[in-house]
Amino acid sequence: MTQLEVLYRYGVPPTESATLAMAKVREVYGVRRIELDEAKKTVRVEYDATRLTEPVIHQLLRRAGLDIVETLPMFVTPPPPEPVAAT
Repeated sequence: MTQLEVLYRYGVPPTESATLAMAKVREVYGVRRIELDEAKKTVRVEYDATRLTEPVIHQLLRRAGLDIVETLPMFVTPPPPEPVAAT
């Protein structure tokens, strides 16, 4: 079992029916966890990569009624350090 996570930003907050449909997405074999962060307008999905792919997760959430705007990186790499000037 290979666990992966994907993070999406959504535009319009989910309606009650979309929230109920998202709860049913959790019942899909391979989806382990769904976390909705209303303050950041993000949804994080943990899934089994041997069963599902990221495009399938995206489609499941879209069909549930979630207005996905973009896929966000899970980790942001820090910028490279500035070179030290020789004196």
